[in-house]
Amino acid sequence: MEKIVSLCKRRGFIFQSSEIYGGLAAVWDYGPLGAQLKKNVKDAWWRSVVLDRDDVEGLDAGILMHPKVWEASGHISNFFDEWIDCKKCQERFRTDEPSYATKKQCPKCGGKELTEPRKFNLMLKTHLGPVEDTASVVYLRPETAQGIFVNFINVLDSRHKRLPFGIAQIGKAYRNEITPKNFTFRSREFEQMEMEFFVKPGEDEMWHKTWIEERFNWYIKLGINKDNLHIREHEKTELAHYAKACSDIEYNFPFGWSELEGIANRQDFDLKQHQQFSGKDLTYFDSQTNTHYIPFVIEPSGGCDRATLAFLVDAYHEDIVNDKTRVYLKFHKDIAPVKVAVLPLLKNRPEVVEIAKNIQKSLRKKFVCVYDDSAAIGKLYRRQDEIGTLFCVTVDVQSLEDKKVTVRERDTMQQERIDIEKLEEYLLEKLQ
Repeated sequence: MEKIVSLCKRRGFIFQSSEIYGGLAAVWDYGPLGAQLKKNVKDAWWRSVVLDRDDVEGLDAGILMHPKVWEASGHISNFFDEWIDCKKCQERFRTDEPSYATKKQCPKCGGKELTEPRKFNLMLKTHLGPVEDTASVVYLRPETAQGIFVNFINVLDSRHKRLPFGIAQIGKAYRNEITPKNFTFRSREFEQMEMEFFVKPGEDEMWHKTWIEERFNWYIKLGINKDNLHIREHEKTELAHYAKACSDIEYNFPFGWSELEGIANRQDFDLKQHQQFSGKDLTYFDSQTNTHYIPFVIEPSGGCDRATLAFLVDAYHEDIVNDKTRVYLKFHKDIAPVKVAVLPLLKNRPEVVEIAKNIQKSLRKKFVCVYDDSAAIGKLYRRQDEIGTLFCVTVDVQSLEDKKVTVRERDTMQQERIDIEKLEEYLLEKLQ
């Protein structure tokens, strides 16, 4: 994990927030490459869940919502973690830490002089308006799901949907975590990729299984090693109060198996709650049976930051080339932040530089393409390998004569001489 964290800072993937002031714990900034990688992950999710389907609509709900939303959803009364302090080493930890849950001891020092568990609401509170009184209290949303539920009727009426159908969104969420840890895995500001799939009661179990399979295969399709994934079904005792069933897709991070995404059967809990608290009719009219009812909901909910971290970890590879360690990120072509790098072999030859810059200018109309002449060619290759660039295009003196360039593939390091006029067609075929 230390290698991943180091590479992320060195190559511009992820930085500590407000680092020049000592940093803000559990908040992270995505650098130039990290921002592009994360965008590619979100785009791949959006395409898979929304654009490639006829039964899911997109949404972008506000971060700030009416306080009664969180009262109806149960977050104000139920959204707590229990935490404990170790009297010996002053470590603070949650009660679900394995060492405490099984041995009733501190996970750091093993001590058993512990405080009693205390409850801590995870929602971050702020105020709207000029006066900080109770009437102006609002919360930074701890999840994106409620924005979907309160817009259920709006989407249903405006898009004329029939069951089953889903509403998906990607957005920021905030939790005042007690023990954030493991780099970007658990942080206080994060991004979720969530979808609420509304189904007819009685068909919920079938759709729950369907979405578990759909979401599991999405990670494999984008290059995650299947051996590093598994599905863990929740025990009845650990289910949320609204859930009929839930399964987690877990990834084998360097710090152990941990949740990437949860797929829950939320039954009709949320729409019933919002109907009761708002006084608005949130039922669905089924024209086939001529009845009104509240749909059940299947919720695939994944963390964008966790997915991005998993893709980074899984892509990290090392091999030995000429007795030296080569580090490269074996990203799938759909999520690699840079697709092509154009590298002039001799930057002191204006003719070579001109050809290289013209190639880069042309290629970046089709995909993310960078130009770099700041080091020797061997070092430039290693630099592009470390950020997961799929292809390096080298322009040399010979290019002036034969109008060809050398294309190097990241994973195999194999090189091929390609006509400049056919380069775009060659790369498009490779990147399809």
